[in-house]
Amino acid sequence: MTRLASLPAVTAPPVSGFTLVRNAIRLDFPVEASIRSILPLCDEVVVNIGKSDDDTLDLVRGIDDPRIRIIESEWDFSGDHRVLADETQRAMRACRHPWGIYIQADEVLHHDAVPLLRDAIAHHDGNSAVEGLLLHYRHFYGTPEYLATCRGWYPYEVRVVRLGDTWDIRSYRDAQGFRVGASDRKIRVKRTDAWMHHYGWARPDPALVEKFKTHQSIYGGPAQEDLETVRLAWQPGIRRYSGTHPEAVTGWVAQRLGSLEERVFPREWRWQHLRDHATALVERVTGRRPFEFRNYRVI
Repeated sequence: MTRLASLPAVTAPPVSGFTLVRNAIRLDFPVEASIRSILPLCDEVVVNIGKSDDDTLDLVRGIDDPRIRIIESEWDFSGDHRVLADETQRAMRACRHPWGIYIQADEVLHHDAVPLLRDAIAHHDGNSAVEGLLLHYRHFYGTPEYLATCRGWYPYEVRVVRLGDTWDIRSYRDAQGFRVGASDRKIRVKRTDAWMHHYGWARPDPALVEKFKTHQSIYGGPAQEDLETVRLAWQPGIRRYSGTHPEAVTGWVAQRLGSLEERVFPREWRWQHLRDHATALVERVTGRRPFEFRNYRVI
């Protein structure tokens, strides 16, 4: 794993940030915090803003930083569920620098990650075998005071990638990760000690209602028009978080604290939970998560 203390002092190349967002206010995305959290690392941040039913455009403009470049677009939801990857790709193509950090509108980079990533980019810039960098993830669930940790939640994901036609790195499927070239080869990455926080499942009820309706409009499924409230399913591995939140999101977090019991159904045993408990035990003993899907190849 790449450690800050082990890296020689090297000047980092310029970095582009890129993200996409639509209806950030209706969906209660912490997108302002998302953008602000990567600005200290970036020489520019490209924000692809889809045509919205709220004041998302004004919200992003209000950040008022000259490094932010806004692309106004109209997203096509009639295709094969690739709209998020396509719009991520649009933002990637607009980037001007050789490295990029991708952040989704419900993610916030921890402030401690900035120097780690800057040094890692500088260290690996001359090694063409390294196409991206891997970050740790914390997934908040129900409220920003609790984490979901069972096997269904990815513990790592690629968020720093090389940019430009030479590398042909592409947003993959639902834009969770990246692949390389027309063959969708897994991207080659190095690990880092940097942490990304994911707040998508820690938003209050009205935002989750909108989330489910938006998910249905993109991926299909039963109509959600009459949905008025959402309560999340209990799952093994929910635990209280005692660490720090990124500085950029502390105000957003403070306004969304609440009772876990009000937002998550009571504990209910299901046979599938036996698998979750078993894999968690193996992970605690061995440090490895059994049957973990990896959208990348660590080198």
